[in-house]
Amino acid sequence: MTLHLHDTLQGKKIPFTPLVPGKVTMYLCGPTVYNYAHIGNARPAVVFDLLARLLRRSYALTFARNITDVDDKINAAASAAGKPINEITERYIKAYNDDMGALGVQAPDIEPRATEHIGEMVAMIEALVAAGHAYVADGHVLFDVGTCENYGQLSRRDLREMIAGARVEVAPYKRAAHDFVLWKPSTPDLPGWDSPWGRGRPGWHIECSAMSEKHLGRTIDIHGGGQDLVFPHHENELAQSTCAHHGEPFARYWLHNGFLSIDSTKMSKSLGNVLLVHDMIETIPGEVIRLALLSAHYRQPLDWSDETVAGARRMLDRLYGALRGIKVPAERRAAAEPAAEVVAALEDDLNTPKAFAEMFNIARRLNKTTDNDERVALAAQLYACGDLTGLINVDPEEWFAGGDVGELSAADIEALLQQREEARAARDFTAADGIRDQLTAAGISIEDGAGGTRWRRSE
Repeated sequence: MTLHLHDTLQGKKIPFTPLVPGKVTMYLCGPTVYNYAHIGNARPAVVFDLLARLLRRSYALTFARNITDVDDKINAAASAAGKPINEITERYIKAYNDDMGALGVQAPDIEPRATEHIGEMVAMIEALVAAGHAYVADGHVLFDVGTCENYGQLSRRDLREMIAGARVEVAPYKRAAHDFVLWKPSTPDLPGWDSPWGRGRPGWHIECSAMSEKHLGRTIDIHGGGQDLVFPHHENELAQSTCAHHGEPFARYWLHNGFLSIDSTKMSKSLGNVLLVHDMIETIPGEVIRLALLSAHYRQPLDWSDETVAGARRMLDRLYGALRGIKVPAERRAAAEPAAEVVAALEDDLNTPKAFAEMFNIARRLNKTTDNDERVALAAQLYACGDLTGLINVDPEEWFAGGDVGELSAADIEALLQQREEARAARDFTAADGIRDQLTAAGISIEDGAGGTRWRRSE
């Protein structure tokens, strides 16, 4: 099956064909490192990690995810903390990578930092000024949106309507309200670099265009990010890159994941409902968070709630439960391929709900079959599906042990199960049923089978 992706620019799902046969370049807008990442920031990281895993099955992928380490929010955070800016950025770069790693997000091939690409940004701005697409005013350099014929095509906005409907106060140095900053002056207390226009720092949009060109070339295959970036960030990237490169395409496919809300409410600091991944992974397994983020189709809105988390945990319990007690030789597992149905679902614009449904079909077959060879083959296949989706990363017994559950530790639970087994052997079924009730009250479900008694968390 050919990979199909929904291209935001064309507004439809189309077959994917890379610019260079056998090779793919992909750029994802990464974090601005002034605080810990919230769960909304994690969604694109997880979604495009899944796409990267899928692409690597068929292509030589070069995947870049940038770090924005020069920004007014970073300056404000450093000032509030009374610490050097680089101390703030280094702290949150590490935290971001650690937290995303806990969600199974693999490191990108390239992680360019904005501060390491100032020269490339200055060069691109110079090219835009020379071509008449940018102008210098009051120490600033601004992109002249009116010179870009197709401005608004990505976000489907009409420039004339945007100008007519503008309700913002126009800075005195701007020719038009929608012209955006490429370079701005820095006061002595702010980060700054020498440039033809004086000491200053780059605007946000120019950073990604310059870093993408530096590491992936003028035209890349896939540019990704959250839906919130379509306008103005990606629209401005598209405009300045296309104009700087004499009309050459910037990205051949634009992919955007949907918004994430919290209990049907927009996440915001003012409402106090911002969920930081750094805090969440203290009490929720990263694998649960990952599956929850992938539970809805990536382009659809996702509402985050306690039930979203509980549902993802139940789904993982079903997958791990089917694998319990099955020993898959290392060489068998290494050679296994994910089910064709799972791959096909993911190749259909990352249809994760269908992919997970196919994985549960394998789990059901595992639970029904008594043939050991078939059980090993199905288990190996399910593990391979897990490798592709970034799930099923621990031993099933370790998953169900999972530390303490309520007031009972894993050791306590095992001891109670042993007592229950002894009571059943002595035909003291009243005592055995009492132990089952005690475990049920503690949130533990037990399953008796030919291989013995297993336990898992119940919801």
